[in-house]
Amino acid sequence: MDNIGKIYFIADPHLNHDRDFIYKPRGFNSVEEMNEAIIERWNSVVGEDDDVYVLGDFFLGTDENFIKSTILKLHGFIHIIRGNHDTDAKMRIYREGHTCEVVDAKFLKYKKKMFFLSHYPTLTSDLQTEPKKYVWNLFGHTHSKDKFYLGRPYMYNVAADAHNCTPVCIDTIIEDINAKIEERKIMKDALMNGETFSF
Repeated sequence: MDNIGKIYFIADPHLNHDRDFIYKPRGFNSVEEMNEAIIERWNSVVGEDDDVYVLGDFFLGTDENFIKSTILKLHGFIHIIRGNHDTDAKMRIYREGHTCEVVDAKFLKYKKKMFFLSHYPTLTSDLQTEPKKYVWNLFGHTHSKDKFYLGRPYMYNVAADAHNCTPVCIDTIIEDINAKIEERKIMKDALMNGETFSF
């Protein structure tokens, strides 16, 4: 299998969240349809030996049987970062279920790059910092379809809403961030040369 050992991220799946303001903007007609699609899309990209970091709000409600049985259907080693809907009761269910880590936030180093994993968008750098020195924040919470928070290249949105309800691979994230850094550099150089842009 060519996916072995990869790292994936997703935030805000909101599995079992029976409110149409969640599932309808995602293109689903019911919460059941959304649940099935998220499980299918997850398993279509994640292998059994991959790691998946869920950056908050994995499930809504505390239906213990539903949560534990759904987690068992999902491929990969699951790490959970606490979200605003993740109560102490739900965190206990996650810890007792088929997960390998349940924490409030986490630093992760990959290919000499430092990532800060959190549910909420977090300022970890600034636009004056050299890009190679960025601490890259991966986040959710906003339910935005934009991949970047206010255009900042070091704040990357891994929410289900921004990635067609599918976990996104860390290597894809790095490509997207590097492309955003280059885009900002081109715009900065052009502005310094007196060029103007119309949006």
